[in-house]
Amino acid sequence: MSNYPERIRLALVDDHKMLLGALTEWIRGAADDIQMVAAVTTWPELLTHPEFPVDVVLLDLDLKDNIPVALKISTLKTTGVRVVLMSTYSEPNVVREALAAGALGYLVKSEDASMIVEAIRAAAQGESFISAELDLAINAADIGGAPKLSAQERRVMALYGGGEPVKAVAYKLGISEETAKSYLKRIREKYRVAGIDVGTKVALRRRAIQDGILIQDSPTGTF
Repeated sequence: MSNYPERIRLALVDDHKMLLGALTEWIRGAADDIQMVAAVTTWPELLTHPEFPVDVVLLDLDLKDNIPVALKISTLKTTGVRVVLMSTYSEPNVVREALAAGALGYLVKSEDASMIVEAIRAAAQGESFISAELDLAINAADIGGAPKLSAQERRVMALYGGGEPVKAVAYKLGISEETAKSYLKRIREKYRVAGIDVGTKVALRRRAIQDGILIQDSPTGTF
C-alpha cells in the first residue's frame, strides 16, 4: 500500500492522443497513490471537466491553442490546482517564465518515466521538481557555487551521504530503489556541471556537510 494518506487526484492535458493514452495507462500501473481522474486533449476540456478542480495537473506546454502558459498557470493557481508542465524541448527562458508564473514542476518528455510520478508527488506537497537537464540549463550561469537541489534531492543526499545504502534511502523516502538511484545520478550531474566532483560516497558526504545538507557528527551514528 501507499505511504500517502490520500490519493492525489490528477488530470492530464496533452494534445497527442497516443501519448495521453500511454501516460494514463503507465501512471495507473505505476503509482497506487495517484488517481487519474481526467485525461483530455484541450485546455477548455480541462476547465469544464466534472472532476475539475483536481489536486495536480500534468500540462503539456505545447498545446497549439495560443493561450499563454502563464495565464493557464495563474488560472489553475486561483482554483488551488498545482501544475507540472511537460514539454518536448527545454528552452531555459521558457522554463524560467513558467516557474516564475507558478508552475511547481517542469519535465522534458524524454525524462525517465519514474520521474513523472515523483514530480506529481512533489507538486501535491507544494514542492518544486525540475528535470535535471533543465535545472542545468537554467542555472548554467551559476557555475562555481553549489547547485540548487530540490527538497527530495537534499533528503537523498543527506541519507546517502550519512552512510545509508541506496536500498535504505529508498525505503525511508517511500520511493523505489531505481528512483533513488536516479536521484543520486541527478545530484552528481548537477555538482559535475558546477565543477564539483562528488563521484564517490566519501566526496558526496564531504560536500553534503560543506553545503549544510548533512550535519557533521549527527547523533544517529550513520556515518
